[in-house]
Amino acid sequence: MTVELRVAEGWLTVCELSSLVPGRGVAALLPDGSQAAVFVDRTGRPYAIGNQDPFTGAHVLSRGLVGWSAGRPFVASPLLKQRFDLESGRCLDDEEVAVRTYPVRTAATS
Repeated sequence: MTVELRVAEGWLTVCELSSLVPGRGVAALLPDGSQAAVFVDRTGRPYAIGNQDPFTGAHVLSRGLVGWSAGRPFVASPLLKQRFDLESGRCLDDEEVAVRTYPVRTAATS
């Protein structure tokens, strides 16, 4: 099974699902030069958000800590610790800030 992100050009294969470790992210360079942070939870569900921390400008969200708050998955930035909802991209600590989210799916490898 591969993890794929929806980008302007269509579905982009990022990696094998088995390469992702629950609670840890990986960064993916996208065709437009931006980056995505890709995560998988303990049930095997993948998530993808923009990798750039909007508070610092650094591309580090893939290195953040994954957790749950009120039944929703989030990643905490490794720099200033703001938490970003992995489903909506919304910052849980500042409702006026959000990061981009990407549609993500798993696909069988041939």
